[in-house]
Amino acid sequence: MSTAPADSTVPPRSPEEGGHLRRALGTPSLVLFGMVYMVPLTVFTTYGIVTQMTGGRLSVAYLVTLAAMVFTARSYARMSAAFPVAGSAYAYTQKSFGAPTGFLAGWSLLLDYLFLPMLNYLVIGIYMSAAIPSVPPWVWILIAIAGVTVLNIVGIVSVARANFLLLALQVIFIVVLVVMAFVTISGYGTVNLVAPFTGDGTVGGVTPIFAGAAILCLSFLGFDAVSTLSEEAKDPTRTVPKAIMIATVVSGLIFFGLSYISQLAFPSNAFDDVDAGATDVMLAAGGQFLNIFFTAAYVAGCIGSALTSQASVARILFAMGRDGIMPRRVFGHVSMRFATPTFAILAVSAISLAALWIELGFLASIVSFGALVAFSAVNLTVIKHYYIDSGEKNVLNNLILPLIGFGLTVWLWFNLSALTLWVGLIWLAIGFVWLLAVTRGFQRPTPVLDMEE
Repeated sequence: MSTAPADSTVPPRSPEEGGHLRRALGTPSLVLFGMVYMVPLTVFTTYGIVTQMTGGRLSVAYLVTLAAMVFTARSYARMSAAFPVAGSAYAYTQKSFGAPTGFLAGWSLLLDYLFLPMLNYLVIGIYMSAAIPSVPPWVWILIAIAGVTVLNIVGIVSVARANFLLLALQVIFIVVLVVMAFVTISGYGTVNLVAPFTGDGTVGGVTPIFAGAAILCLSFLGFDAVSTLSEEAKDPTRTVPKAIMIATVVSGLIFFGLSYISQLAFPSNAFDDVDAGATDVMLAAGGQFLNIFFTAAYVAGCIGSALTSQASVARILFAMGRDGIMPRRVFGHVSMRFATPTFAILAVSAISLAALWIELGFLASIVSFGALVAFSAVNLTVIKHYYIDSGEKNVLNNLILPLIGFGLTVWLWFNLSALTLWVGLIWLAIGFVWLLAVTRGFQRPTPVLDMEE
């Protein structure tokens, strides 16, 4: 999922200026960039929910998700080599299957973009309220929405640099967590090291694991962000695909490792508050000190993610308004004072107010729905572009492997709850009806979403 910098006030260069982006990023820088967007501590966003759902087998669910994501990441890597542009799944689908199918893929991605800020606000409210019980979650949610909205309207620079600092803070926290968890576990006496794989016996069978794995797809949102740096990467057709794969595998192993050690430190799914399940883990592993450290690192990461995700979707809505896909007078408006898409930013904030009422598990599932639709589309684009259009009849690379990736993502897709599927399908239906209206029943050209900005 690509995200735009939170300040896009710099005007484009004129042809006379002849400016161009400098190719300075190697594979390590690209990998780090991808990991910044995936946020290592995102493993704790749905920790309690998926742990209860799987009967204490969160680690297994992460391995299932990682297996599916490796195939999908490979497809993203292949397509980033074929089309070294931003736009991610939308761009690949539009170029492979044409504008109408690309529009629907972009519409599906828009669901992710719209709900990601809301997800960040919701978990900020949950964990801040857990840290300071006297203040209810809705207060923290409103404060976070107001603060992020003001910063995005005024315009904030160097968010990417701030995110790298936030990543460093998370890495320090992870080291502290692992050390303190090992010290705690060593004091337990007998430890069942296979318990995170076998579960606690409260839930049996493999179906709950697949359902949990489907929700965990949201943890991997961001590995495709590496493709947005193609014009600034050294040898992009080689370094960008490699970085996508490395970032996916490394992040997946971090998610697995964190969930494994956390379940050893707190071998139970009886949480005081399932939405804030990580709090019980921190208290068990390192007491109040670790819990405070975790809350600070996690909330800081969520604020950074909220800044970039709200800025990104606001600019997508602005591009849609400017191009006439959405009402131009509302979404195509730019503030004369701040040079930011004020109305679009406010619209995202208004939608994010639903965090006051929505349930965390359902919200996480909705975000995963949009991601899995995009992932499925990208796997199919590999077959369309390489095997059919280009005539590269390498059956393994261009047909079998992307088909496996497609099958795994669809499999996870159908393991989401029935309500999630209905909401997602209704969203896609709205997009199709909107497409019919904009094109006057396909009598006019299909609009192209400018998601490459």
